[in-house]
Amino acid sequence: MTSTDTGQRRRGSDARPVITELIDEMTILAIAEEAWVSLVGEDEVLVPIPSELPGDILSSWVDVVGPWTGSVVLTTGRATAEELSRALLRESAPELLDDEDVADAFGEIANVVGGSIKAALPGPSGLSLPQVGNAPLVRNAGDLCRVDVVWRGEPLTISVQGALPPLPVPTPSRENEVPL
Repeated sequence: MTSTDTGQRRRGSDARPVITELIDEMTILAIAEEAWVSLVGEDEVLVPIPSELPGDILSSWVDVVGPWTGSVVLTTGRATAEELSRALLRESAPELLDDEDVADAFGEIANVVGGSIKAALPGPSGLSLPQVGNAPLVRNAGDLCRVDVVWRGEPLTISVQGALPPLPVPTPSRENEVPL
């Protein structure tokens, strides 16, 4: 079997990219706004205003694996996740949404936003199936880009966060030290 070198591999000495080197808050917001219009409705808007999340939250996310590896995470209050699900399902929404309905709809929103963010990143990447529950932990605060918005007066965060811990900072050996 032969393979073609795409030049996408990194050498061991190459620094791993962090998300803020690849994408910014304005791009994430633009991607989320486009997804909202197509999924939730033309009259639905995201307002970029920082606001505190309620105590009872729910997250949906997809993982991106490629030259940059991490997660695209949407987090909001459980009641807001239910309203988002109703807005997505429109007329086909049952009168009483169960947990599976919310997981499917809220997960689909993360899937669309995550897929568009993946497409904005360099190199070929894969996208996982959406998950809903407690968000993955932020493993490296330096590999995080977060946008806080309000939808229908309720707070929502969109985080693009690296899955890998920070690389160790090399310490100089005696040979590399600069004399005083």
